[in-house]
Amino acid sequence: MRKLLFIIIALGGFHQAFAQELAVSAELKPRFEARHGFGTLASPDDDAALFVSQRARLNIDFATEKYQVFFAVQNVSVWGDVSTLAKNDKNGTSFHQMWGQYNFSEKFAMKLGRQEIAYDDQRIFGAVDWAQQARSHDALMFKIKPGKNSKLDVGFALNANGETNFKEDYLVNQYKSMQFAWFHTNFSENMGLSLLFLNNGMPYNKVEGTDTEQKTTYSQTIGGRFTYKRNRFDFNAATYFQGGNTPRGAEGKLDLSAYYLSANANFKVLDVLKLGAGFELLSGNDQDGDVTKSNAFSPFYGTNHKFNGWMDYFYVGNHSNNVGLIDIYVPIVYKKDKLQMRLIPHFFSADGTILKPGFEKADAYLGTEIDFDISYELVKNVKIFAGYSHMLATESMEYIKGGSKDETNNWGWVMVTFKPTFFKKKFDQPQN
Repeated sequence: MRKLLFIIIALGGFHQAFAQELAVSAELKPRFEARHGFGTLASPDDDAALFVSQRARLNIDFATEKYQVFFAVQNVSVWGDVSTLAKNDKNGTSFHQMWGQYNFSEKFAMKLGRQEIAYDDQRIFGAVDWAQQARSHDALMFKIKPGKNSKLDVGFALNANGETNFKEDYLVNQYKSMQFAWFHTNFSENMGLSLLFLNNGMPYNKVEGTDTEQKTTYSQTIGGRFTYKRNRFDFNAATYFQGGNTPRGAEGKLDLSAYYLSANANFKVLDVLKLGAGFELLSGNDQDGDVTKSNAFSPFYGTNHKFNGWMDYFYVGNHSNNVGLIDIYVPIVYKKDKLQMRLIPHFFSADGTILKPGFEKADAYLGTEIDFDISYELVKNVKIFAGYSHMLATESMEYIKGGSKDETNNWGWVMVTFKPTFFKKKFDQPQN
């Protein structure tokens, strides 16, 4: 590692004849967790899981006036997942990001390679930074600045298993192809609007007689998010609609018609205390409804851990094509100097109809989750975090999740983050 840093710094000093900037930084993020009912309700015979996961990441960012190259190399592990004498890590080391950007002008650039894609509150596209591996996409993006207060991103992705001479079925559990456009403008320093269009192509198996062929079916997500902030008050609201088709098991594909609504308001009652209220509605399917179509909204590639409770009962690798969700929450945030504390109760209900085992309709109310966390900056670039969450579930939650509402369903964690910058140097443009 020391040799690598020495070479990078030496190269930075060698090319002083060009206008350029070089930065080398890192991140280390170990996290202890105690899970009992995380993601789904615990059963009477389940004991708590205890483990420590960790992310180690090295970032190299090199930029000139005309282009920029960024690499993020990372290793994700769980303490003890390999022997103390192991020659290799279980998950190995990979590139979380590796992209280049060329600036045709101040208003038009091309960015391509493996990259994080995150917009607005990260509901549809997000970096998923809580997950140790995080999320990145292999994509081509054009970045446009149509005006002083506006920007437009247009992106494309095409995925394959590898290099082949003929067509093969795509076997990775994600989109086969994707196209999107995101536009943002600020009407004033207090008011902004974002618009998003996503054409998401998922593989599915088309069956004709005894023949099965993989095809790609497309869904379209379109909508926007409005933000307003003035003095001690801030507000945002978003709505999205999804149409087209979605894959569904043996049925091949289904017609899709789904929607999303959200609104959040926060008021700073004191310099150190903020109170808020908000709701989200993600449409879902009725368990006694039409099985030939889907009304279940999908947030696709968002940072879903950020929403609908930190215990990840909804839309974090689960709850897709289910009964949807109505989430009402009341965040309370205290922040002073280097200390921050948050308390967020969530009140969950299903949007679609839930059926009891006897096919009677169940209550839509799913339960209440109480989330609490605290963070403190020890020194610059070093923070410690801790949190506790508790799920108070109902029988209706049991019907869609399994497990037992009567068990103690909770989750606690402690995390430390180190984000040092090893080297940062900007070289001035030489005089002609």
